[in-house]
Amino acid sequence: MGVIAWILVGLIAGAIAKALTPGKDPGGAIVTMLIGIVGGLLGGWLGKVIFGVESINGFFHLSTWIAAIVGAVIVLFLYRLVSGRARH
Repeated sequence: MGVIAWILVGLIAGAIAKALTPGKDPGGAIVTMLIGIVGGLLGGWLGKVIFGVESINGFFHLSTWIAAIVGAVIVLFLYRLVSGRARH
């Protein structure tokens, strides 16, 4: 999968990550999209590094979505820590 596909996956993964993690986040829809994009790219990179694969299986594979959502949750958690509004 290319970077454009990971950005698209990341947009959706950001919304899913925000829905999965309780608590109020500073920022609106644009911040969520950016977190999702960064998280999707992070998830793709982690999949390559940890599992040693050239790319995750493909846009419609479950492993791709899990990697993107996990990456988005990590980025969202870090964003909350940095912004000073960690979960209560």
